[in-house]
Amino acid sequence: MLRVIHEAFAHRRHVDPPPAALADTVTDIEHALEVGHGVCAVVDGEVVACLLVELHGPVATLRRVSVSPGAAGGGLARALAEAAGELAATLGGRRVELLTRREFPELVTWWQRHGFTVVREEPDGYILGRDLPVVVDILTTEFMQELGERIAEVLRPGDVLVVDGELGAGKTTLAQGLGRGLGITGPVISPTFVISRVHRSLDAGPHLVHVDAYRLGDAAELSDIDLDASLADSVTYIEWGRGKAEWLAEDRLEIDILRSTDPTTELRTVRLTGVGQRWEGALETLREHT
Repeated sequence: MLRVIHEAFAHRRHVDPPPAALADTVTDIEHALEVGHGVCAVVDGEVVACLLVELHGPVATLRRVSVSPGAAGGGLARALAEAAGELAATLGGRRVELLTRREFPELVTWWQRHGFTVVREEPDGYILGRDLPVVVDILTTEFMQELGERIAEVLRPGDVLVVDGELGAGKTTLAQGLGRGLGITGPVISPTFVISRVHRSLDAGPHLVHVDAYRLGDAAELSDIDLDASLADSVTYIEWGRGKAEWLAEDRLEIDILRSTDPTTELRTVRLTGVGQRWEGALETLREHT
């Protein structure tokens, strides 16, 4: 870990004073792991990326986020941050924060693209943070629909939900509960062949725009169906949206539905990740009932 930290921080352009990470010793890393935790990415038996995690009450602080220069550009930094967030959540954390020096505005921008917002300014730079995902285990179709109803309670016009999960994971089942919670008309079925379907609200609530992006190749094809026209007044729910729909809204709710690898159970794990200021604290009512 120390080797990766030194390589990563030495590879950045020179700043004054130099990063404290360059003065770290093996003893420093050992102590950090004794009082906190670490996350590493290992390729062919070699550590190529790592970070340290310190948990103080509900807030997990990320330190020494490092990717070896030879492994940069492969999504390891994002994977590390996500793994650290999942670790912090299992330890009882509710938020994750980190410090980025003001000399590296490109790093601030990178973290903002991945859902972090500037929390406050410090003498050395900026503290960025985001709420940790809400993770819910679901055993039945009925529970999945109930989760959709609970999510609907925190939604408002303009919200975009980007949903991912393999075939049969329960994306449309969740949408059915969402529609029930929003009080929309008509049955909610997967719009696989029509791509997009609008469900009208029975009252003054937002309409539900249900999109299935499975047959769409990329974000450009999604833009062709002109979702912009309905975004402000509706809740937009996009199945198979990962990598295609993020451009629709900087503030969005990302939902990942994971099936258990155990063939004897119907267990699904639903991970709800709020991205942007709109979602700061918005999922706490769901977290309290998990």
